[in-house]
Amino acid sequence: MFRIIMSLVGRGQATKTTAGEIAEKFGLELRGDAATPVNGVAPIADAKPGQLAFYSTEQNSAAFKILPIEVLENTRASVILVQPEMAKHAPQGATLLITDSPRGNIVKILGEIYKEKPRYGIDRRAVIDRTVFFRKKKTVYVAQFATIERGAVIEPDVKIYPGAYIGPNVTIGRGTIVQTGAHIENATIGADCVINAGAVIGKDGFGYTRQDGHNVFIPHTGRVVLGDRVSVGANTCIDRGAMTDTRVGDGTKIDNLCQIAHGVVIGAECFLASGVGIAGGTVIGDRALLGGHVGIANGVHIGNDAEVGAQSGVFRNIPDGQRYMGYPAGPGTEFMRHYAILRRMAKTTK
Repeated sequence: MFRIIMSLVGRGQATKTTAGEIAEKFGLELRGDAATPVNGVAPIADAKPGQLAFYSTEQNSAAFKILPIEVLENTRASVILVQPEMAKHAPQGATLLITDSPRGNIVKILGEIYKEKPRYGIDRRAVIDRTVFFRKKKTVYVAQFATIERGAVIEPDVKIYPGAYIGPNVTIGRGTIVQTGAHIENATIGADCVINAGAVIGKDGFGYTRQDGHNVFIPHTGRVVLGDRVSVGANTCIDRGAMTDTRVGDGTKIDNLCQIAHGVVIGAECFLASGVGIAGGTVIGDRALLGGHVGIANGVHIGNDAEVGAQSGVFRNIPDGQRYMGYPAGPGTEFMRHYAILRRMAKTTK
């Protein structure tokens, strides 16, 4: 959550508002002065007067750490988003916004306060083929030196930043953002996606066959299909399918520097941390979590709600809801037992 706050704060100047306006917009209970100004958002331990912070005891996953209560008691934030049972620990004089889910509401508030100002118009230095179809051209932003090739379809409210490349017949869905230097071809991109800087989507995969002692490239004819609300991290590569499409489901978030090979199918609402590498033909279910630098071999099936620990190597299927880790990856409890045995053996051999 700290990373979310700092990344949004880093976008630029916050929109000034008041505690009362926030309470009204998001249906929160207000305790204190409705006119208390909110000039920005900060982590509760670092907040200063004029800023909003949140404190929560929600434990949505093991990744969320509950801060000591002293952090709430000693904060300098003027406005605090807090659960009803924690309100008594807030500093006297602070204005409180009461909710059962501070974590959920802080995301909405951040999105509102640090919302990017609307951008519209097509820069004269952009290169756009005359056959490109804009569904609603007045709502689109295309920056300098962006390129959009023949037959592409650009839906309303799309933003394409400097130096981005949109290849022939690519479709970019409503509200999607294509950041600087991203390269997209042989692809259909859903609505409200974010394609971050330097991402490459739809290039040929690493598909070869050996013939007469030589490595021969297999022509690729498939595409990449991204669902709605997909985020693709900076310098991540998603290869087009060889004969079938490479697919990523709605709401899936892919971190920086990931590699998704040809024909991979990823379900909805998955998380892929930085450096994940997925070999061709892998199928991943919905809501799967892959830790940093996980490697997955060809054709593996990973079930719904499965979790794979960081730096694991996956060579066999993972059932629904299971947590695997290690190299080669196995059930998490089994891996920890093996690790404990090795530690004991190391101590006895000293």
